[in-house]
Amino acid sequence: MIECYKTATAGSIERIEAPESGCWVNAIAPTPEERAWLEEELGVLPEFVRSALDDEETSRIDYDEDVNQTFVIVDYPVAPGEEGAPDARQYDTMPLSMVFIPEKSLFVTLGLYDNPITRDMAAGRVRGVDTRFRTRFLLQILLRISQLYLVYLRRIDRLSSATEEKLHASVRNEELIQMLDLEKSLVYFSTSLKSDEVTLNKIMHGRIIPLYEDDQDLLEDVLVEIHQAIEMCNIYSNTLSGTMDAFASIISNNLNIVMKVLSVITIVMAIPNIVFGFYGMNVGLPFEGVPLLDNWAFPTLLAAVACLIAAWIFKRKGMWH
Repeated sequence: MIECYKTATAGSIERIEAPESGCWVNAIAPTPEERAWLEEELGVLPEFVRSALDDEETSRIDYDEDVNQTFVIVDYPVAPGEEGAPDARQYDTMPLSMVFIPEKSLFVTLGLYDNPITRDMAAGRVRGVDTRFRTRFLLQILLRISQLYLVYLRRIDRLSSATEEKLHASVRNEELIQMLDLEKSLVYFSTSLKSDEVTLNKIMHGRIIPLYEDDQDLLEDVLVEIHQAIEMCNIYSNTLSGTMDAFASIISNNLNIVMKVLSVITIVMAIPNIVFGFYGMNVGLPFEGVPLLDNWAFPTLLAAVACLIAAWIFKRKGMWH
């Protein structure tokens, strides 16, 4: 799908039928025919198109002197259930690419899936957007991505706290698996955020993309948001990792307690079996032949065993000193 947008005189974003100078071309999961149109009609370099549609491509910035095109690729966060999310339980990141074509005054975005960043831009939910100012438009996209990271990180923190509360009540596999998924999500976020930070630092130098004074201020805002997201990601990751280790220790301790109780029950149940097993042997029994106790041998032995077991239990409970 390829759509073209341009900022109208009133400042709103309007969709146009064909690309023209100062417009924004948004390509989402382009077909082979659409890829050929991007390369032949707009002049986007084929290697830029291939890199943009590679889901394993890392964040970077590239410049081709021969055609005077700048290529920027960054990772944006994806929530479970959104288009492009590989797992229904985990947060992940996907690449979003942008190409500067100064010859035709065009700004092109390419992505594998529909995403909330370009949707918000096209719907006019971001203020101050002007497709004619390509550098500022790029920075506004980056700011939107960094803000989306912060939103999802806070959501992960709330999910982690809710899951931890459930674990306090009952340690089940479902909650532990959810905690593990959140921990993996934070690893994905941390890796992508650090790559995006490197790309932003390269943009900040101004050697590849020229920056004006307003652009410099906006870029600093983006960097602040990215640094905040990285710091939050590290804090949540450390907290979640510590929580997982704590619950692993609790589970191990609970298992030890259960095994201890089962061992005690086994030993206690074995004592009567040993004593009463003598009655199946051709051996003399305690109190046998004693006139007063001959008929009371079995109850006496039973009472003696019960007293021994009770004394042992009382001693284990600390009731006797």
